[in-house]
Amino acid sequence: MKTMRLQCSPCLAVILIALLSLQLPLSAVVIKNDNPQLKQLLADANDEAFELAKDADDTQMLILTDGNWVNHALMLARVKGHVDNLALIIDKLSKAHASGSELQQEAIDQILPLVKDLSANTTAAINYLNQNRARPISDSYTQYLKKNAETAHQLSSIISSLVDYEKSMAGIEELRSKLVATGN
Repeated sequence: MKTMRLQCSPCLAVILIALLSLQLPLSAVVIKNDNPQLKQLLADANDEAFELAKDADDTQMLILTDGNWVNHALMLARVKGHVDNLALIIDKLSKAHASGSELQQEAIDQILPLVKDLSANTTAAINYLNQNRARPISDSYTQYLKKNAETAHQLSSIISSLVDYEKSMAGIEELRSKLVATGN
């Protein structure tokens, strides 16, 4: 009888360790839920990034169709407006960074350098345009606008993917709670 108890103890210990190891990752996820404020700010950033990407594409089309510096200046002002709006949103995201889920924190960390690049490139393009009104289109200027368009699309893609992922995870969590509630 004593031998049987000793043999079951190691089995019981292995089972308990396995159960605890399964519970720890789940509790870690539950502890750090998505921050609703960050979720809304990321949704706002998603909308702004989409508009920015669209306007960045329009600047590229402008190079092919219009050499008038005034039209370029107006388009760059629209792009700069989107970049400035994103910078304000990023500032709010950065302040609430620590309260977000790990996924939200990673997204903020990825978004910040892209917005800084967009800001620097837009400023450089505006400065170039102000100095070269007679002949606004050059290779450097074209490259600035191309880089901005690429970066704007990367930013839009990152934010959009995160927003979609959060929606999917919310749906999964809702289904999981229904399963737990019904005992299935």
